[in-house]
This record gives sequence, structure tokens and C-alpha cells, in this order.
Amino acid sequence: MTTAWVVRQGRGGQFAEEMIKAGYLGVDFIGDYDIRPHLGSGAEVFRGAMNSVHLVMYPEKTRVSAGLAMGNLWAACEGISEGDMVLAPKPDRTYQYGVVSGGYEYHAGTELPHRRRVDWKGSVSRDDMSPTLASSAGVPMTVFQLESHIAELATLTQLADPARPIAQAISSEVQDQLAFQMEKQLEDFLVHNWASTSLGREYDIYTEEGLPVGQQYPTDTGPMDILAVSKDRSRLLVVELKRGRASDAVVGQIQRYVGFVQEALLEPGQTVEGVIIAQEDDLWIRRALSMARGIRFMKYRVEFHLEPAEG
Repeated sequence: MTTAWVVRQGRGGQFAEEMIKAGYLGVDFIGDYDIRPHLGSGAEVFRGAMNSVHLVMYPEKTRVSAGLAMGNLWAACEGISEGDMVLAPKPDRTYQYGVVSGGYEYHAGTELPHRRRVDWKGSVSRDDMSPTLASSAGVPMTVFQLESHIAELATLTQLADPARPIAQAISSEVQDQLAFQMEKQLEDFLVHNWASTSLGREYDIYTEEGLPVGQQYPTDTGPMDILAVSKDRSRLLVVELKRGRASDAVVGQIQRYVGFVQEALLEPGQTVEGVIIAQEDDLWIRRALSMARGIRFMKYRVEFHLEPAEG
């Protein structure tokens, strides 16, 4: 097992049991359209070819919506490697887990025509997951990677790589997981309190059909923390969060995301900006930002209050 993914089999996992019995994972996004001619050259080429196809089929959708759908489709059909773990959420709060064992297959005329073979092994309950893993696995997206949770998943599922014992995996990943947890908590806090922030007065987190698709929006170079849109829909905003002090390396990271948005997501007349949010900056990042147009820096402050108990 090299990495792990969550793939939802239909809305609410309604087709999960059917897919599990058949030995597949499956997604839709574009219906009965054979995508095989567009696979094999990477996400950027796939998206360039398929976004326009999706928008012709669904003209009411935005480029952001098309980019999300085609990014998810590519991830399920090509981005997931053979040997990766996949978790399929089911309506009963359990996750079926297995190992991807085959490449893309096109099953025309079915509910989920775009499929990969999976050797399903068993199931785990959401209640047995740590709060951080349960929160990550519960993100309302169709296809996404579970970052920094391999050690815990190896323990829960007993699918550890024999050449890499679980104890070794935990030892080597615990620091990364702690860092991820802190940034995930910061992200969740900002999302939940977005309306009361200065950014929330100007921007809304991007939503599609009532779902906050702007959180962990997928790109060719990894997921953006937050994608927001101005109240008048004229500007998109890329938000990158860092716990503690930000390094100048984050400037290059957010520039890649801003470049992705400019190339792939902007509607005619729209512009894109970026903001880095961290607890502290330094001379290096200030120098880097002085040459980065359209990207600004904001600090967050954590406050801790004690209040007397009533009575």
C-alpha cells in the first residue's frame, strides 16, 4: 500500500454495495462517454480535452464545476495507481476497503460506467477512526486522497506493506500527521467561521449544489486549501493556510495554484488573487511576496479565554 483514496460510489454511497459485489470502484461525471482516448498523458492533458466536452454536455455548469468533475474523473480512472488502497463509504457509516488491481474499464449503459477493478478486503467503521481521520474521510467530495493517514489505515485494515512494518510507518509519519492535523484544524476552523472573517465579508467559499467544493479543490499539483469567489462573482481567491510561520516556499506553491485557476477555471471577465494565511512571516517571505503580483499575506491569531463557571 503506497497511498489511500476515498471514492464515493454514487450520491451517499448508494451504489457501494453493487460495486463491491462486482469487484469494482465506479464513478460517473460524464455518463456514457468513452474517455480511453484521453487517458495516458496526465491530468493536464485530460482536463484540457474533457472540460470542454463536459461543458457541452452540461452547459449550465461553470468552469469551476467542470474542472472539479473532470479532475475527479481523471483521479479515479488514472490518478489512482494499481496497489493503492481505496475506501468506499457506505450509508451505514462504514467504509469498505480494498486494493486497486486493474486499469480503467468503460462499462457503457451502467449507473457508474467508469470503473477500476478492486480486490475488496473488508470494512472499517467510522467510529473506529481517530477524529482526524474520520473528519478527513468525511469530506463531501467524490474522489480524494487521504494525506498523512497511511499509518493509521495500515493498523485499522492490516494492509501494511510487508517491507515496511506498521511500527516503522507510524514512527516515520507521526510528525507529518501531527503537522497535517494542525493545518486541517486551522482550515476547518476558518471554513466554519468564514462569514465572521474579513475575507468572508468580501468572498464566499465556492459551492456547487449546496456543497462546499471550494475546500480542498483538486489541481494538477495538489489540492488548494480553499477556493473562494467574490460576492459579485468577478474574482476568484486562492487561500493557502500554514500553521505557525510561513516560509518563502509557500509563495511558489500558491503561484502554481493561481496559475491553475487562471488557465483552467476563470470565466470571461474574471480575475484571480491569492492569499497566504499564517501565524508569522519573515523577511524572506516578504521579499518573495514583493515580486508576486496579486498575492498577499494575512496573519491569524489564536486566542484562549478562561471564564468563571456559572453558579
